[in-house]
Amino acid sequence: MNITCMNDIEYDIIDELYFVTAYPDLAQALNLPEAELHPHLAGLIQQGLVKTFYPDPDTEIAFDEEGFRLNFPSYFFLATKAGLIRHNSR
Repeated sequence: MNITCMNDIEYDIIDELYFVTAYPDLAQALNLPEAELHPHLAGLIQQGLVKTFYPDPDTEIAFDEEGFRLNFPSYFFLATKAGLIRHNSR
């Protein structure tokens, strides 16, 4: 797990993920272009700070870069305990 300082976009993403949230709702709340949101979200998942769910909000899946690239608009997301701790300690 690569621990780095959380940037403003990552902080805002975690801020929206206290509850399971569908990608379209997350994108709308953050008002970021997909090209900007996608890499930050993938980075948070790879760091273990965000969990992914697919095809429904109850089925957690492991991160797979190819699957994420193809299906992330259909995913649901939730901050992990580690993500919430990092978010709240910033």
